[in-house]
Amino acid sequence: MHKPIYILGGSQTDFARNWAREGLEIYDMFAEALDEAIADAAIEPAQIEVGHVGNFVGDLFARQGLMGGFFGQVYPELGCLPTARHEAACASGSMAILAAMRDIEAGHYGIACVLGLELMRNVDGKTGAEYLGAAAWQDHEATACDFPWPFLFDRITQEYDARHGISDEPLTRIAEINFTNARRNPRAQTRSWQFAEGSFAGDGALNPSVEGRVRKLDCGQITDGAACLILAGEEAARAHAAKRGLALKDLPRIKGWGHRSAPILLETKLAASKDQPLLFPHAARALSDARERAGMADITDLDGLETHDCFTITEYMAIDHAGLTAPGESWKAVAEGRITPDGDFPINPSGGLIGLGHPVGATGVRMVLDCARQVTGRAGDYQLDRAENLITFNVGGSTTTCASFVVGVGS
Repeated sequence: MHKPIYILGGSQTDFARNWAREGLEIYDMFAEALDEAIADAAIEPAQIEVGHVGNFVGDLFARQGLMGGFFGQVYPELGCLPTARHEAACASGSMAILAAMRDIEAGHYGIACVLGLELMRNVDGKTGAEYLGAAAWQDHEATACDFPWPFLFDRITQEYDARHGISDEPLTRIAEINFTNARRNPRAQTRSWQFAEGSFAGDGALNPSVEGRVRKLDCGQITDGAACLILAGEEAARAHAAKRGLALKDLPRIKGWGHRSAPILLETKLAASKDQPLLFPHAARALSDARERAGMADITDLDGLETHDCFTITEYMAIDHAGLTAPGESWKAVAEGRITPDGDFPINPSGGLIGLGHPVGATGVRMVLDCARQVTGRAGDYQLDRAENLITFNVGGSTTTCASFVVGVGS
């Protein structure tokens, strides 16, 4: 990181909302998120110099592309704004952040807006699963199943079992922790959900199989939602901080980043790591790249993780790939209580994709926003006791695209 990237403010919609039932469309979601982010950052719309949108499948779910044009539709002052849309499946929002960072680092612009969004609850479940399957290699994998992504992530569970052994207990516990965390988050999709006794104890009736060992409560949510960030370079951030009576060091900033991609086919990825302890070495490199660019020698130099838990096995993978445990021993961090909000390395205090929700194009942006809120003490009821530097891990497809950011305050 040769130039710092500061976070002036941001917003997240309520992930429990069903926008189609309210008679609203994806534009309304975009407009609300943009308006609230501008207010939170205490800037004028005209101060935004470039806009980046993260979105995966708006063309399918909402029959809407070219969403960069929404900026000027919301605010006439942004009618000539340079914009772009970015797609990398569930990592689309992170790609939009990286593009905005490059704009600022190159000196082209001082203030950038990143907005990730997805409208996904306006179709039935089978149709939604087909649309989301676009991030797998069409007609080459997951061809004999009803739900492509539970099928593919069950395959990852099988591979963990073959290499290291894995029981259902830590996966079920990960789900329980994330749903519990979500109860404290006023924007979480599942904050008011109730679970019968035994739901997290392997009861097949209360928690049925979706595909193989992937059960209902192992799955991230189908979610409508948007998240927005206002990013700035040092000069613009310094002027902004002075105007608000703050020191520059008090503003959250992106201290490090990692971005790695791999072949689209899951079996190609698994074959490449055959006989290695880590299933996805490129995912581990994305995390270590972010940490090292932030000047952190070890994962425990950070105070927690906002990670991709599209399924519980994805979070399980993030634990050992981040280096919190030895490969195949993520269960130890779960069993020892390390990943709960009062543990030594909290994971997903927001509730994650399982508890908070997963509007695909918004997730990478939302993760960075949650980290920014945590490190500035603005996370409300789910605020961690210690949160100076946090790391994100965002995945697109079957770890085809991996992105990670370290967000912190101070030096």
